[in-house]
Amino acid sequence: MTTNFKDYFNHYIKQVDSLEPIEALKETLSEFISLLENVEDEKGLHYYEDGKWSIKEVIAHIIDAERVFAYRAMSFARNDQNDLAGFDDHLYTQNSGANNRSMNELLEEFSVLRKASIALFASFDRDMWARTGAANGITIDVKSLAYLIAGHCRHHGNILQERYLVN
Repeated sequence: MTTNFKDYFNHYIKQVDSLEPIEALKETLSEFISLLENVEDEKGLHYYEDGKWSIKEVIAHIIDAERVFAYRAMSFARNDQNDLAGFDDHLYTQNSGANNRSMNELLEEFSVLRKASIALFASFDRDMWARTGAANGITIDVKSLAYLIAGHCRHHGNILQERYLVN
């Protein structure tokens, strides 16, 4: 049985759904880069609390999630009706090696990936934007995946601002 995406992802989507989806992707790209572009590598290793991710690991998490969500959007836009697998974001982050990379490398990867995601979504026609599919038992449409990518980034950017980058 599948769950409707609104029950699961709405807190991310609500952060950006006042914008057009591609505009939300562009806006959160510039916001995120502006937030972190002057963070030194040493500060990138900061954990605001035991058991939480470092700043670098948060960036890696956003990158991994965007790749997964963009793949889902492409699959659904192409009318793939297979139920796609979920992913363990904690396992991915734990094994990302993010803390061994520079902030510049991580932000460059994020920027390149986001520009590729924008190009992917810009290639979709009206019918593709409306198509739905299931991933990890959750039904979601292509347009909502664009909002999810942008809103997920904004959500983590807000956490970085409030808990990591204070003083």
